[in-house]
Amino acid sequence: MRGSKNIRWWIAGTIFLATTINYIDRQALSVAAPVIRRDLGLSNEQYGWIVSAFLLAYAIMQMVSGRLVDVIGTKKGFSLAVIWWSMANMLHAFGKGMLSLGIFRFLLGIGEAANYPAAMKTISEWFPQEERTKAVGILNMGPGLGAIIAPPLMAWLITDFGWKMAFVITGAIGFFWLLLWRWIYYEPKKHPKISREELAIITSGQEHEDQKSKGPWLSYFKHKEVWGLALSRFVSDGVFYFFIFWLPSWLADEKGFSLIEIGMFAWIPFLLSDIGSFAGGYTGSRLMKLGFTLNAARKWIIWIGAILVVPVLGCLFIESPYWAIALISFALFATQFKQASLFTLPIDLFGKEDAASVWGISGSAGSFGAMLFTPLIGWLVDTISYSPVFLIVSFLHILSAILVMVFIPKIQRLV
Repeated sequence: MRGSKNIRWWIAGTIFLATTINYIDRQALSVAAPVIRRDLGLSNEQYGWIVSAFLLAYAIMQMVSGRLVDVIGTKKGFSLAVIWWSMANMLHAFGKGMLSLGIFRFLLGIGEAANYPAAMKTISEWFPQEERTKAVGILNMGPGLGAIIAPPLMAWLITDFGWKMAFVITGAIGFFWLLLWRWIYYEPKKHPKISREELAIITSGQEHEDQKSKGPWLSYFKHKEVWGLALSRFVSDGVFYFFIFWLPSWLADEKGFSLIEIGMFAWIPFLLSDIGSFAGGYTGSRLMKLGFTLNAARKWIIWIGAILVVPVLGCLFIESPYWAIALISFALFATQFKQASLFTLPIDLFGKEDAASVWGISGSAGSFGAMLFTPLIGWLVDTISYSPVFLIVSFLHILSAILVMVFIPKIQRLV
């Protein structure tokens, strides 16, 4: 890498790996859920509350961790987060019931909440504006890859070692990533191996973003655009979490899949989500190179993705589990296609000094929405069926896109 012109893409790859590990740890419980529910005698509603404990911590701490990363720096903030969430994931091995698992999920949420704020701050530091959706697209492939790896990995670990040891092994992965991060990450101007050409690309693409230091945290809320970011995430993040946390249970409960079959098929929708994330990021960058304004490029991607989620409603009308998996795969492709642009908006609207804080606010709102949605899912499944859940998730991204249009009439730098 000495004198490399592509260190920023190595950095993007490193935060992509962190996000992959983050989602392996996050989805470990959902894959193990059918086994754990049987072993510990948990209902769907109790499982929903365990998931909500994670989302509550995740929602609260995204605001806190975003600000913390802005204050203590990206390298140290990311390091502390990975250490915390890796240890919290390993603690799941000591779960005895709803209360203890809920506490461990809460601890996991505290650590994992810093991942995206730190990653988005990294992108704001290392990438010029026209490359950011592509970098976010790469980053946002991490959840999909983590969800691809988790089902077969957890199925194998549970089958051979039991569900408790499965959490210990997956939790340990983060410590290997930590070694890579401590070696590769520096601020661009301080990186010992960056070339002059690459530094010029980064700094010239950020010249218009030079700004004063961070303002008071509450000052962000004077901008209606921040409210738009928060509300759009509040109504839509629960869709992805529904598939992350409930797809294995849905396949087991509604389609009769065994643990081995879940391991064989539950990863497929998340492969498509990765493709959608990359496609959304690439298309956003391509539109800008073709002459689209920043505002137009971002909003075209958001609307296309939102509309293409709607066909998942077809899961209510087909018997074949394989066609249902295909529709869910298409919906996750569309979701991540949209999110590649939506997730970039905080660093479009604010500079790198405020990137983690503003992203933390929007991410926190999304997690609060998902936290409220998750026990509702459990209640609906126990009392009615999965049908109303699919009806709701098919249209939430449309509402999210409308909120972007209303609250963010023009995407441009605010400060």
